[in-house]
Amino acid sequence: MAVKIRLQRKGRKKAPFYHIVVADSRSPRDGKFIKKIGTYNPMTTPAIINLDAEAAYEWLEKGAQTTDTVRAILGFKGVMYKKHLMRGVRKGALTLEQAEEKHKTWLDAKSEKVAKRIESKKEEVSRFHQLVSGTAKPKKVEEPVVEETTAEVTETPLEEPTADTAPPAAEESSADQAPEVTE
Repeated sequence: MAVKIRLQRKGRKKAPFYHIVVADSRSPRDGKFIKKIGTYNPMTTPAIINLDAEAAYEWLEKGAQTTDTVRAILGFKGVMYKKHLMRGVRKGALTLEQAEEKHKTWLDAKSEKVAKRIESKKEEVSRFHQLVSGTAKPKKVEEPVVEETTAEVTETPLEEPTADTAPPAAEESSADQAPEVTE
């Protein structure tokens, strides 16, 4: 029997929520499964993943295959890294204590990184709420500088065109016509 670790869709239309399950590869996506090992909610930012890492590791050691998305989730949670380290222990490259220490330091660094991401998202949301509610500091807008002149401005009356000064449009229209030939 081929066993897969995969996602089982739950939730309603356009609001997916997944169970991470171990199932026979021949069973339908949302059908019968062997064991539920976690949940995955992609609708939140960042996505919420609850996973029994020990159960997932045990099933991987038994030979269960993962789907692409579940492999990414297991990698994010450190299960794939643990599998990698334990392979090194079996080959003699590491001791069990060294592998456990490396895994623990990796998990600590990963949890700090996720906490920073959550904190930055909270700050971004609070800044957005401040801008929307109007409590944020307004941007400073520089007023244009108006130069004042002390001299009085006198208006000059417009001169009406005379016969000597024809408007430029009239000159252009005569230029468009055939040139005059003088003999």
